[in-house]
Amino acid sequence: MSRKVSGPEIERVVQLLARLPGLGPRSARKAALALIKKRNELLLPLSEALAAAVEKIVECPVCGNLDTVSPCSLCQDQRRDRSLIVVVEEIADLWALERAGVVSGLYHVLGGHLSPLDGIGPDQLNIARLIERAASGEVKEVLLALNATVEGQSTAHYVTEQLAPTGVLVSRLAQGVPVGGELDYLDEGTLAAAIKARRPL
Repeated sequence: MSRKVSGPEIERVVQLLARLPGLGPRSARKAALALIKKRNELLLPLSEALAAAVEKIVECPVCGNLDTVSPCSLCQDQRRDRSLIVVVEEIADLWALERAGVVSGLYHVLGGHLSPLDGIGPDQLNIARLIERAASGEVKEVLLALNATVEGQSTAHYVTEQLAPTGVLVSRLAQGVPVGGELDYLDEGTLAAAIKARRPL
């Protein structure tokens, strides 16, 4: 039988940290201990930042991004190409594309992917709002930047069908050999996608 070695407040911190992705009970315990040991340098600033986040961060009603302003900074940026909407599954995907600095258009966060086994259908995703945006007349292309999984591909297929009446061009990310990738280390699915998506030089 394991004994309790800390008070309920510390155990609560550990339990909450353990709910974060990538942190199990042991990692959460180590993180909690680091926070508590450096209370003034880490714990207090973190608690203040979290309190401010709870109070100020909102979901953008246009694209689904998180920000402290509504609509979000990206939707308000007049320098962005308003004829292009890049569709992603999650906010983390949007952040990854922004870090890469390769997209100048607007975004649309679906909030996941279709997964009938998990009870996630079209009504649970932000698809209806995407159709409205695409039909506005200003949008010329919708780029589906969805994950190359079975669920991502089935979501892309469904969204493509729903966008057909709007008349906008629907494109998707190229798939295949990554930059710097060696063929010997790639899986068969990646190689097959690269061969199918080949183009003349």
